[in-house]
Amino acid sequence: MNVIDLRPRGYCHGVAKALHMVKKTIEDDQYPRPIHILGLIVHNKKITEAFRHFGVISLDNPNKTRLALLDDITSGTVIMTAHGVSDQVIEKAKAKGLTIVNATCKDVSKVHDAVKKHLNLGYEIVYIGHKNHPEPEGILGISEEISFLTNAVDALNFTQKYPDKPLFVTNQTTLSRYDIDVVLNVLKIKYPDLLFDDDICDATTTRQQAVIEQPLVDLCIVVGDALSSNSNKLAFVSTHERNIPSYRVEGVSDIDPAWFKTAQSVSVTSGASTPTKVTNEVIQYLKQFDYNKKETWTHVSSLTYLDILS
Repeated sequence: MNVIDLRPRGYCHGVAKALHMVKKTIEDDQYPRPIHILGLIVHNKKITEAFRHFGVISLDNPNKTRLALLDDITSGTVIMTAHGVSDQVIEKAKAKGLTIVNATCKDVSKVHDAVKKHLNLGYEIVYIGHKNHPEPEGILGISEEISFLTNAVDALNFTQKYPDKPLFVTNQTTLSRYDIDVVLNVLKIKYPDLLFDDDICDATTTRQQAVIEQPLVDLCIVVGDALSSNSNKLAFVSTHERNIPSYRVEGVSDIDPAWFKTAQSVSVTSGASTPTKVTNEVIQYLKQFDYNKKETWTHVSSLTYLDILS
């Protein structure tokens, strides 16, 4: 199989920082036990499982906010994930006497700062993002006055609460350009004087651009978790921007040989929270794969927990 290894891939700076902080917390006895992560440190099950192996408790419940999840922690250390949290979460953790490790990505912190700044300047705020994602949860926790829009219909139905105020619009860092534009273009028609702060992170932008500029291949494989917004967007961009069919897999074990019955070439990329060794394992499997030789179909991962975290 002809395999095109799209770059960049591997951890973005925010994920690398978050994982480093968790490893440091595990290794340093000065951090009180037990160690909890408020949510998933990054959206990758393999990483969550690896940290669980080393005694870290990840609290994740789609029916609970970060603020509510804190009720399940009575002592020890709490790590805030790369996706960011509201100030109320930090204050509640302090009030409970917990040791706090804040692993918020700097790109997410930048959005928090911009929203707070423009609220103080008297702007009405619109935030574009995905429902049930922790990054918008942290932003919306800043103020009840922030309007949350997810699609063009939301934008069509949106009316300013305070018509006399200028409008400031920003976005979740892991969205695709398409996700933002379908909302923003409607808003610009209704509110041509709005101020837009484009906050797609560089890692998301460069990965999506690489997918858009990839050579013509039969299939594109995106290695990333089902919960990873940026991974799902890479698959979307391949299919909708380049008309190249795409499959998202969490690792080599998810690959279906039937996908390649008529394929001669495949590109591979990965989400910003996908361990490099997981992606490399997928690439090596595809390089040796031959649909006409069933002995090449076997795909069982040999990676250990230490491999995942290295």
